[in-house]
Parts: sequence; C-alpha cells; structure tokens
Amino acid sequence: MERLEVDLFRGQGSGGETPTRIYGGQVIAQALAAAYRTVPEERLCHSLHAYFIRPGDPSIPVIYQVDRSRDGGSFTTRRVVAIQHGRQILNMAASFHIQEEGWDHQHPMPDVEGPENLPNREELRQHYLDRIPEERRAEFLRPRPIEIREIDPRDLLDPEPADDRNHLWFRMEAAAGQSPQMQHILLAYASDMNLLGSSLRPHGLTWFRKTQMTASLDHAMWFHGPIRFQNWHLYTMDSPWTGNARGFNRGAIYTRDGKLVASVAQEGLVRPIKPK
Repeated sequence: MERLEVDLFRGQGSGGETPTRIYGGQVIAQALAAAYRTVPEERLCHSLHAYFIRPGDPSIPVIYQVDRSRDGGSFTTRRVVAIQHGRQILNMAASFHIQEEGWDHQHPMPDVEGPENLPNREELRQHYLDRIPEERRAEFLRPRPIEIREIDPRDLLDPEPADDRNHLWFRMEAAAGQSPQMQHILLAYASDMNLLGSSLRPHGLTWFRKTQMTASLDHAMWFHGPIRFQNWHLYTMDSPWTGNARGFNRGAIYTRDGKLVASVAQEGLVRPIKPK
C-alpha cells in the first residue's frame, strides 16, 4: 500500500485470482491493509463488513480513503472506501480490539481427510487442458500464491449437483514471518476463495459454466484467534439458502489442530443468464 496522504492510500488493481475484474478478496485485503495503517499496533481487527458496489478494473490502481470513525478505550473503528474512475467500488467498516481475557468456547472442527494425500489445484487443472481453449490455458494454469487442496473436488466443466457443504485446506508459504496484521490481511484475501461456489453446488453449477452470472455482493469476517497462514487451515463452507438470484454462504476457518480462528459470511449474485 502506497500512502498518498494521511488517510489516503493507493493499491494495485492487477495480480489477483482473475484478470477480467479485480478479485473481491484482493480489494478487501487492501482495504484492511489501509485501515491497519491508521490503527495502533496493539489493536487487531476482530471484524469487518464490506459491500461490493461495482466491479473493479484490474488495469488501474485502486484508491483507498480511510475515515477514522472512532478511537475508544478498547475498540477502534474505521470506514474504508475503495475508489476507481471517481466512483466507489467497495466500502468497508472494520473494528479493532485490544487483547482482553474472557470465557472461551467453540464448535469442533469437522472430521475430514487431511491435506497430505489430496492433489493441489494445479495438479487438478492439468486434467482439464484438453477441454480448455488454448488461448485460456496460460491463465488457467498460472501459478498462484495460495495453495489449495479441495476435499471431494467436482468436475469444473461438467459438474453434477452436490451437497452445499464443502471443505478445502489452504495455506500460503510466504506468510511465514509476517506480522499479525499481515496474517489477517492474507487470510482476508483467501477467505473469498470458493465461498460463493457453495451456493452453486446443489444446482450443478461452477464458475466455468456460462449459464449464470455470479458476483460477490457483500462479505463479512470475524477473527477469533492468532493466524499463522503459512500452516494448513481447513476452510469449511456451506450455503443454507439460495433464492431470488442470490446465494447466502457461510464459512469457518480452523487451524490444523482444530482451533477456530475465523468465521466468514457472504451473499452473492447467482443470476440465470437468459438467452437473447
């Protein structure tokens, strides 16, 4: 993040998960990074709530304007607006909290297969090369920084209807040695991966089908514990409801030893494309 003024920052538009528009997790992560630049170091984000307003243009930078809503004795609140072409593409509220003692409980982590014997997404995608147009293969196989290993992956191009509940393991080796703030930023980036896909699963749909228009509408995230994203984390997701061209999705992120460190919720557009 480049600081332009006291509470004004510039981030990159390119380099995310997709070249056609800015990947939503990238805008959330950069907005959180901008907010962190205005917050005392001892206060860590405990929740963020974002609305995607317009598609982001990956060919130009994004400007992030931070509003210092409140600095209290225990909590700090920030509002961040992401701007391109003079218009908002995202606005986000985030809250930061000092470390305090209190009671603890959590739901247990699902009992699923570990990541060691599961193929990563680069290995899985090799099986689709003869079904991908040649001009799209380089982007399809482009190396990405988040390592993902899905449990029970579906056929990307011709999927069968499946249960909305789904799980994947993910990690980012470059997170090793990063600050607690950057660990939050990196996990926020990754939290947008596969989540909206939960609402597509019962209907036999994936991102690669041309039968629907999909886009994230909002994204909320709560941080519960320390993040060390260089290690494997289980992302367990479900979609309890889809209707009215929208899908609601939930996620829980656990460490390898079963500690719940983050929760996620998102609603997305799932609009059928009607023939002209």
